[in-house]
Amino acid sequence: MAKKIPLRQCVGCGEMKGKKDMMRVLKTAEDQICLDTTGKKNGRGAYLCKSGECLRLARKNKGLERSFKMNIPGEVYDLLEKEFEDFEAE
Repeated sequence: MAKKIPLRQCVGCGEMKGKKDMMRVLKTAEDQICLDTTGKKNGRGAYLCKSGECLRLARKNKGLERSFKMNIPGEVYDLLEKEFEDFEAE
C-alpha cells in the first residue's frame, strides 16, 4: 500500500499540495508570525506554496488573517516577503 502524503491547502491560491512542497507560516503562543522552515515548531501553522506570488495573494485575500483568526499588520507581511526572498535565493 502506498504511503499517504499529507496534503495542505495554500492560503494564497487555494491549491492542495504535499506538505513537503510548501512553506509553513507559524503563529506562536505570543502571537508572533514567522516562517517555519523546519515544519516542526510549536504553534498554529498555515501553508503557502513556495512562491512569492502566493504570499501576495494571501495578503490580498486575507488568507493568513482567516487562518490565524487575527489581524496581521502590513510589516509582518513585509517581513515574510523578505524571509521568502532569502529562502528562494538559497
